Amino acid sequence: MDKLVHFELPVDDMARAKEFYSSIFGWQLSEWPMPDGSQYVGVRTVEVDEATHLPKEPGAINGGMVMRSKEVPAPIFAMTVSSIDDYVKKVEAAGGKVIKPKWDVMGSGFYAYVSDSESNVIGLWEDAPKA
Repeated sequence: MDKLVHFELPVDDMARAKEFYSSIFGWQLSEWPMPDGSQYVGVRTVEVDEATHLPKEPGAINGGMVMRSKEVPAPIFAMTVSSIDDYVKKVEAAGGKVIKPKWDVMGSGFYAYVSDSESNVIGLWEDAPKA
């Protein structure tokens, strides 16, 4: 069974959204500049193991905030999968489609956006191979 591991919230005003979520829920936010010049805001809703970066509490997930776009018009949840390429084939065979093809996330892994049969966008995460 593939696990839900991450969420992304699209926002129109990053400063406003950061203030809202940090003040209301106490989320810890970290700005991560991306290679394409965009800004990704990492969201910690729960403490993580610093060695693995995984939540310490079973069932808890962390996420991020991104500027709203055509690829991310609504909240997204992300699943960890063994191979994005294999899962894209499964998604397309089941009536979904690729929204944004697989890309390298600064050497830590790969990510892609696909849609399900109901046009909901889902993130697919694949860990980078261990060295």
